[in-house]
Amino acid sequence: MVYPERFSSLPEATWPRLRGLLDHRTPGGEVINMTIGEPQHDFPSFVGPLLTQHMGDFRKYPNNNGTVALLDAITQWLDRRYRVTVKPENILTLNGTREGLFNAALALGPETKNGKQPVILSPNPFYPAYSAAANAIGAEAIFVPATDETGHLPDYAAMPEDILERTTIAYICSPANPQGAVADPAYWTQLIGLAEKYDFKIFADECYSEIYRDTPPTGALEMAQRLGCDPDRVMIFHSLSKRSNLAGLRSGFCAGGLESIRRMRQLRAYAGAPQPEPLQAVAAAAWLDEAHVIENRALYQQKYKIADQIMGDVPGYMSPAAGFFLWLPVQNGEEAAVKLWEETGVRTLPGAYLARDFNGVNPADQFLRVAMVAPTQEVQRGLTALRDCLYD
Repeated sequence: MVYPERFSSLPEATWPRLRGLLDHRTPGGEVINMTIGEPQHDFPSFVGPLLTQHMGDFRKYPNNNGTVALLDAITQWLDRRYRVTVKPENILTLNGTREGLFNAALALGPETKNGKQPVILSPNPFYPAYSAAANAIGAEAIFVPATDETGHLPDYAAMPEDILERTTIAYICSPANPQGAVADPAYWTQLIGLAEKYDFKIFADECYSEIYRDTPPTGALEMAQRLGCDPDRVMIFHSLSKRSNLAGLRSGFCAGGLESIRRMRQLRAYAGAPQPEPLQAVAAAAWLDEAHVIENRALYQQKYKIADQIMGDVPGYMSPAAGFFLWLPVQNGEEAAVKLWEETGVRTLPGAYLARDFNGVNPADQFLRVAMVAPTQEVQRGLTALRDCLYD
């Protein structure tokens, strides 16, 4: 029997790999899971009643592009948050942003560029959907280190010109998963200028945009409109998973130029899975409400202070500007994760599981990713155990 080769180069996925590393070992204490970025804070109180109110809509096939109410709520939010003017036809609702981050490459990534195999640029470490998308369309995925030397964001401008001339898509995550770095206006200006010069698209993964310390992160579409670039140059992706603690709702959206969204809608019309309308009703209410977002952000701001207090004296500790991960330096990520699990029961993720080798070196091999999504007291216990085990 013959099977396709397009995904054969993908390594074992992150979570099966982690289970293979830790599950056959005995935890050394009460288990504290600090691996997956699955928010544990309360979701908005209106979710249950609203879902009940719209329960009958499960009988209906969902609106493929997003209900009028949801698209309107998203346009209002983009205006409030970024002062960006976007019409409903510039938006496509998503069953979680992973769907959009993958399918955008299918819909918008050309088969060739300048007669050669196209390139998709990705930060390294990265969200796995980026690499799967490159494989799906036959592009060459190039993973560009996002390290302390580059401000924990990829320096795409440093790529060789022959690579940039073949580049069709550049993924960027800001605030960054896992490092918590934020692209400032200068970074966006340089990246958008590079995209205009070499004619490639920017896919901006902004799922952590509403979790930050002090200053709201600048958005890619915000900068694109400010700079007056081609509207189809930039596509943004947002989610309710982190903003509203609704990971299980599987609700997000992408926004961009009319032609880009038209092509994504066309693909979805053939092969997509639109979100059920009761869930779209909940999503619309969530985008319209900021009170729960402010409360949620305040809880994470407390956790930033706790992390700084506990980890502040650790050499190389980087206090995140945004997001809810710590990116902690260790000698070897796998060895540190095993030691921590066997001695304390704290479960963390080796950084290398989120990255690929670049010039023979994995830029995340000497890091652990630690998710601060649990209740505050549990995060405090977990970080204290981690510090005492690995750094004392």
